[in-house]
Amino acid sequence: MRTLWLGSRAALFYFGYSLLTVWFSVTGIIFCRQMSYRKRYTYLTWWNHAVMYWLRLICGVRVQVYGREHLPAGPFVLLSKHQSQWETFILQVLHPPMVTVLKKELLDVPFFGWGMRLLEPICIDRSNPKQALRAVMEQGQEQLARGRSIMIFPEGTRTPVGQVGNYARSGATLACKAGVPIVPVAHNAGRYWPSKRFIKYPGVIQMVIGAPIDTTGRDGKELTDAVKDWIESEIVRIDASFNATERG
Repeated sequence: MRTLWLGSRAALFYFGYSLLTVWFSVTGIIFCRQMSYRKRYTYLTWWNHAVMYWLRLICGVRVQVYGREHLPAGPFVLLSKHQSQWETFILQVLHPPMVTVLKKELLDVPFFGWGMRLLEPICIDRSNPKQALRAVMEQGQEQLARGRSIMIFPEGTRTPVGQVGNYARSGATLACKAGVPIVPVAHNAGRYWPSKRFIKYPGVIQMVIGAPIDTTGRDGKELTDAVKDWIESEIVRIDASFNATERG
């Protein structure tokens, strides 16, 4: 019965999610194309807020964010754990404007991709790693120079809870070349919005924003290792808190 109940809630969530996606994509294309980037970004990321509110209302998924005070005033490279689709919503609105690095195929997704194009993401071809790295380096430095922060998932794809992916160096290398700090982010969103699962589980996602990491005089490998160590150790701490709550 619980599975049926959770499945029904998830179906209602995705119904509303689809309507919100169509609405903001169509209205964005019609009304936002001539707006400044910041105004366009503000309007289109209302979609993010609406989806997160709808998720909380229908599925009971809430969030606690720790460390907002660590977000720098200027541009930075944000490196986050990637367990679900949920973090893509909140990270875009934590410190706007936040440019996303994503696979180019997503821009061909009806409505969603049309709206994403208006946010000027950095699109990469995963089948061509060298070209993808060049795109991140060149376009990333251009975006940072405009005062826009960059969001990258160093593992490249969603990893199930309890697993650790291969952390790529591109994000840390970009931060070094641009001379901006790195902000690491850890969370346990995969426990409530599991990767490739339809059902959403009620509860409180914990997201922790780490202190900015200075990139001066450091290299991409060293920084990537430091980011990986911090994120994975923080996730162990979050999971310990989650397990203690579950036992309680």
